[in-house]
Amino acid sequence: MLLEFRCSNHKSIKDEVLFSMIAGTDDSLQDELCTVGSLKVLPSAVVYGANGSGKSNFLNAIFFMANLVTGSILNQPGQNLRSYPHKLSLDNPCSYSIHFIRNGIRYAYGFSLDDGIVKEEYLYHFPNGRQTRVFERDDLNVVTGTRFRQGLKLGLDALKKNRLFLSCAANFTNIEEIENAFLFFSKDLVFFNPEFNNWAEYSARVMQDNPEIKRNFLRIMQAFGTGIKDVSIKLERAVFEDFPEEMPPELRNFLKDKEAERVNAKIIYDEFNVDISEESAGIRRLFQLICPMLDILESNKVLICDEFETALHESIIYQIVNLFRKQQDGRFAQLLFSTHDTNLLDQRLFRRDQIWFTQLAENRSTDLYSLAEIRNVRKTENLAKGYMSGKYGAIPMLNKAFAEDAGSSLGSEV
Repeated sequence: MLLEFRCSNHKSIKDEVLFSMIAGTDDSLQDELCTVGSLKVLPSAVVYGANGSGKSNFLNAIFFMANLVTGSILNQPGQNLRSYPHKLSLDNPCSYSIHFIRNGIRYAYGFSLDDGIVKEEYLYHFPNGRQTRVFERDDLNVVTGTRFRQGLKLGLDALKKNRLFLSCAANFTNIEEIENAFLFFSKDLVFFNPEFNNWAEYSARVMQDNPEIKRNFLRIMQAFGTGIKDVSIKLERAVFEDFPEEMPPELRNFLKDKEAERVNAKIIYDEFNVDISEESAGIRRLFQLICPMLDILESNKVLICDEFETALHESIIYQIVNLFRKQQDGRFAQLLFSTHDTNLLDQRLFRRDQIWFTQLAENRSTDLYSLAEIRNVRKTENLAKGYMSGKYGAIPMLNKAFAEDAGSSLGSEV
C-alpha cells in the first residue's frame, strides 16, 4: 500500500508537497478503509486542477522515483542522472521520499539528487512499529543497520555516484527488506498513461491463458453495458515481409523472414463480430485496461493513472472507482488518478481526504492540498459546484478574467 509521498524541486513542483493515503479524521465511508496497526488507509484518491497546474508533474514524480530505483543500476561511469528541477531552483537538490507497506511491514525510503548524482539516500523499516535503519547514505558513504551489514557488502561494491544504493543492493543481495522495497517500485506500483501504454496484447494473452480472468473481464464489460458477449483470441505466427521504404536497409535485412507472434482479437456481439482494431476508442481502452486492473485488484497493487477520463465515459470511470471501493476481504489495491471529470466530485464516492487539488502559485510552482485541509466544507455540499466556482482554489479555468476578456473581444469584433 502507498501511504505517503513527498517531493520537492521536480518540474513545476518547487517547494515540498505532501500527498497522503492515510485517512484523516473524516468519519465517512469508514467501512472502505483498510486498518493496518494504528493506521487507516484510503483505497483511492483523485487529483483535480487547471491545465498546467501540475497534476501530471505530481504523478510523474512518483513514476520518476520508481523508474530510478528499478533502472539506475544500469548507469555507466560518467553518466549523470537526469533530473528535472524547477526553473527557479536549478541549484538546489531534487528530493523524493515515500512511505509504503509491503507484506505487512511499513517502509520509508527516499533520496535526493544534485548536479546529476545521488547526494543522500535512506531506507528504514518498521518491524513491531519501531523505526529501524536498513541503510543511510551520504554521497558514497553508506551506514547500514547492524543486522544488514554483512549482507549489503556486495551491493556496496556496485555502488556509484549515479546509482541508487537500493537499486544496487536489490541486485546483489538476498535481504528480504531490500527485496520488498525494490519490488514495491518494480511490481506494486503500476503506471498507466493512455498516450504511452498499450496493454491490448497483454490482455489478449492473459485471457487466452487464464479463463477466470476472461470470465471476469466479460462480466465487467457486461456490467458497463457494452453489449459484449464474448472475445475470440487467436495467436498467429507471422513473417515480416512488407517494410516501409524509409526503413534502413540493414534493419530491413535483419527483420526479413523473421517470425513474430501476432495477436488477433475479435469482440463478439449478438449479431456481429468486430476486430479490436476497428472498435471505438472507449472499447479499445477498456480492452487494454480491464485485465491489468483485475491483476492489480487481485495482487494488492497500486494503479496510478494520469487523466483517467481519456476515451472513457464518466459512468465507466465511476464503476472502476467502485471496484477499488468494494474489494473482497483480504485484498486492498489502491487507485490514484488525475481527472477533469467533475461528476466524480461526490461525497458519496470519495471522502474529503481522498480529493486533492493542484494550483500554481505566482512563481509558477505547484501547490498540492486536499479538500480536508479546506475549512467549512459541509458533508452535504455540492463539491462540483464549489470547485467550478473556485471555492477550493485550483480553479479549472486558468484565468477567469482571460475568458471574460476574450468574450468581450469577440463581442466587439461582431
